[in-house]
Amino acid sequence: MKRFIAAAALAGWLGLAIQQYLIFQSRWETGASLLGGLVNFFSFFTVLTNTLAVVVLSYALVPRDSWGKRLFLAPAVSSGVAVSIVFVSLAYNLLLRHLWTPEGFQFIADELLHDVMPLLFFVYWWRCVPKSTLRCAHIAGWVIYPLVYFGYVLLRGDLLGQYQYPFIDVGTLGYPQVFVNAAGILVGFVLVALVMVGLDKYAKTCAN
Repeated sequence: MKRFIAAAALAGWLGLAIQQYLIFQSRWETGASLLGGLVNFFSFFTVLTNTLAVVVLSYALVPRDSWGKRLFLAPAVSSGVAVSIVFVSLAYNLLLRHLWTPEGFQFIADELLHDVMPLLFFVYWWRCVPKSTLRCAHIAGWVIYPLVYFGYVLLRGDLLGQYQYPFIDVGTLGYPQVFVNAAGILVGFVLVALVMVGLDKYAKTCAN
């Protein structure tokens, strides 16, 4: 299983590295700030969530104990990351994939971050994260992450006039519609979380 975890971590780091390179290349060609490119890179929910996933996988490979390892490998934290990255894949494929046709390195990064990593991390969660530890109460903690992100992108969009995703573009849709869209997306996140909690209980039942 160590080899699988190492391969999954490598796939995640590779996808993030390619995406960052492409953003830097685009900004370099247009004379834009590279620092701004770094900020833009970490302003995507996909990037943030994949970063959390590869941190979990990387800690799983490190034998030395540390506060960070205990935090990220705690079942509730790893499961929260699993919920988020599965949600990333579902949201992208249902809401965004049809909007563009990436090619070349962008296609590779796109597939790694939205399809490959969610699947690999779900397998890691299923096989390696201790089960029968989750409760519905954990969902209240997990939803803080997308809620904080939503607040951040609204503030960033208001300041810069740039929104990371079309369904939260206040300039085009207006605040009422954006909040309706966000509520629907949050419901989707909670449904994914409920399924993961159910799978956690099912896995323990199968083990018995």
